[in-house]
Amino acid sequence: MALIEKPREFRFTVDDFNYLRKLSNEHSGIQVPDERFDMFYSRLSKRVRKLGMIDFKEYCQYLKDYPEQEFTEFINSITTNLTAFFREIHHFDYLRDVVIPEVMNRNKSTKQIRVWSAGCSTGEEPYTLAMTLLDNVPADWDIKILATDLDTNVLQTAMDGVYSDERIIDLSEDILKRWFMRGKSSQGGLVKVKPALQKIIQFKKLNLMQDWPMKCQFDFIFCRNVLIYFDRETKALLAKKYAKMLASRSWLFIGHSESLNQLSNEFDLVATTTYRKNI
Repeated sequence: MALIEKPREFRFTVDDFNYLRKLSNEHSGIQVPDERFDMFYSRLSKRVRKLGMIDFKEYCQYLKDYPEQEFTEFINSITTNLTAFFREIHHFDYLRDVVIPEVMNRNKSTKQIRVWSAGCSTGEEPYTLAMTLLDNVPADWDIKILATDLDTNVLQTAMDGVYSDERIIDLSEDILKRWFMRGKSSQGGLVKVKPALQKIIQFKKLNLMQDWPMKCQFDFIFCRNVLIYFDRETKALLAKKYAKMLASRSWLFIGHSESLNQLSNEFDLVATTTYRKNI
């Protein structure tokens, strides 16, 4: 694809784009193809405008000069976050029908379940995991979900647990009554997840390309629509690291357009985009 510079509110050159995507890749490992040229402009022009700058060259220099002040805003701006409650429902059906019964049998002496939602975005995935677990595991079990993301803005949304009516339009009335509280007066048109869900989830910022501080092993990991942003070498590295973080014979769920084929020999495909550690 030939990158085309065109008249815009702020001048945005190929050199600007190359600098910004190199910076993104070095920090996060995320690959940024040429097709993201216009997306980078759209996302970052808001920062250029807010900072009162005249063009992207000035913004690039600002990032060089003041990384501590701006870098988090830069990463937040270019991170794509698309999620929904019960997205890719087949994963939650498999979780309910296969994974939870096996984990409960395996962990019956400790009555503990440990889960990681990697790339949790605005929180719909970990809250869906919490609903599924609390609906299918006895109340005396100790359930903890770690939910991580690189983007601090979406993590704040996730921690707040407040969503517009549009985000829950496809949920059944039974789920809404059981797990959500509707806003009133000035909060009309909004819902908030119930405290029982928030109680078992810990939200944390985590860059997958940096050290992982977690000490425990997980019974299953959801890392969906994250691998697509990385090159083949990084995907293989992440698969190896996920295997280390999983208890023996535990599960890794990935996105609908992702695969571990020829990336890892430590997992077996057991269902659609669902893998099981084979040792």
